[in-house]
Amino acid sequence: MPFSRMMCSWKLVNRSEPKKMKNTFQLLFAFLFLFSGFSSGAQENDLKETITSGKWVTRTPGYYTDATYNAEEADPDDEPDTQKRFKTFSFDSNNTFTLDSAKQRYSGQYRISGDEIILDFNPVPVTHLRKNMDPNNSSTDYITEYETVKLPQRVLYIAEDGKLEGDGYTYKNFSGAVSGLFNFYEFSGFANVTWKHMVMLVIGLFFIFLGIRYEFEPLLLIPIGFGILIGNIPMFQVVDFNLKLGIYEPGSVLNILYQGVVQGWYPPLIFLGIGAMTDFSSLISNPKLMLLGAAAQIGIFITFLGAIYLGFAPPEAGAIGIIGGADGPTAIFISSKLANGLNVMANGETVKNLIGPIAIAAYSYMALVPVIQPPVVKLLTSRRERLIKMKPPRAVSKLEKILFPIVGLLLTAYIAPSALPLLGMLFFGNLLKESGVTKRLATTASNALIDTITILLGLTVGASTQADVFLNPSSVKIFGLGAASFIIATAGGVAAAKLMNVFMKKNNKINPMIGACGVSAVPDSARVIQHMGLKEDPTNHLLMHAMAPNVSGVIGSAVAAGILLSFLM
Repeated sequence: MPFSRMMCSWKLVNRSEPKKMKNTFQLLFAFLFLFSGFSSGAQENDLKETITSGKWVTRTPGYYTDATYNAEEADPDDEPDTQKRFKTFSFDSNNTFTLDSAKQRYSGQYRISGDEIILDFNPVPVTHLRKNMDPNNSSTDYITEYETVKLPQRVLYIAEDGKLEGDGYTYKNFSGAVSGLFNFYEFSGFANVTWKHMVMLVIGLFFIFLGIRYEFEPLLLIPIGFGILIGNIPMFQVVDFNLKLGIYEPGSVLNILYQGVVQGWYPPLIFLGIGAMTDFSSLISNPKLMLLGAAAQIGIFITFLGAIYLGFAPPEAGAIGIIGGADGPTAIFISSKLANGLNVMANGETVKNLIGPIAIAAYSYMALVPVIQPPVVKLLTSRRERLIKMKPPRAVSKLEKILFPIVGLLLTAYIAPSALPLLGMLFFGNLLKESGVTKRLATTASNALIDTITILLGLTVGASTQADVFLNPSSVKIFGLGAASFIIATAGGVAAAKLMNVFMKKNNKINPMIGACGVSAVPDSARVIQHMGLKEDPTNHLLMHAMAPNVSGVIGSAVAAGILLSFLM
């Protein structure tokens, strides 16, 4: 072959080599690209399959239990109760997800980029619950505010231990059935119980024990004690969620019954029954004993000053002071007006809701009359004074009995019109009894009606002692002030009787022990003094004499409440 031809062939072969090499590299790069694409797609599919299998659940602390809690308006010095709650992520194969957090559901779309799960949330309408703070609005419902919330983007990933992480929390994977069990557990009492609930449980059982074992006001302590148990069953509570079970949750049965306390219409009905079963003859026959009932009200006003000294606002102090009258219905009535958690004071602050602590304190000291009063009476009287025998009360005519509730109403209501609901029902009930022509009405008021209201009042007052509302420093102060006011009221009545004896004739002295009956714990205080009198002298019967200041104490505490209302409303 000629040399020139060989060279030509060699050049052609040499030119084709780079072309083949180029094609080879292109095929190699294409193969690597496709392989990496298939590998990445397989990885994303595996991750998607992992997150869509079951539900991802965590349980985290810091959820407020007050349905109306608002961080922007909350007092920074307060430390509201919090609970642990479950948060659950559910991923679907169509690239959507849901987040259930404290019974609020958020939804959105997710996408997978490498080993990251990127979450984009949809806007969600959220309903905020706010307390009705308008005292002129009698509605018990929450005030609702609406807001559209869009959570920021989140990036999650599966950690080496198989848990979902990335937003500050760690989620474990569970089946749908197990996740449902978590939901059931979250609504149970075991998940929501705190030490405060256990303390209230002991208090409720103690009230029931006192009522049954020692018969301390069983008609009051047993309903109240059982109400404490009902009100402190732990239940699911969280911001902006109303389960309609608790006594403070609008729409619940307990809340509806509790309106008789909050709106103040249980106490007047109780006074109607008291009037229908009370005989005012002893007071009519010896009107000067009314001064003992008036003197005992000093406990109310001294306690009022003491409460102000301890830092309570004047309206709150007025409601606390009435505990000194040992009159549960009156205490509830005035606290529903002055310390209801709704009224706004001149300085812009809202009064505290003290109805529960005040009512419990008042009824507790009413029940403890046999324990508290005897030592105070013995301390302030000599044996010679305790042996004083009083003249039998004179007979009272029917006309006097009929005129007494009419005159009594006009006189007391003109002095303190603010107490008209209590005084009006008290004297109306007494007129039903004394008129002689309305026996059916008097029987109903003094039996079926007052018994029904006592049941409802006791249960709802007891249930209002919900642990997160009742166990606080204010309650401790109220119980201390209540004890002091009751002792002062007892001492005030005894001192007034001793003072009156200075001006009485020797054969017309007053046994100063009956001054202790100036508190309105009817008829328990009179029974205690009767027992003390018989213990000193088995022939000295003081019950009828003691009933005079006792019933005047009922009237006196109502008038005192009206005076406080007129000053503090």
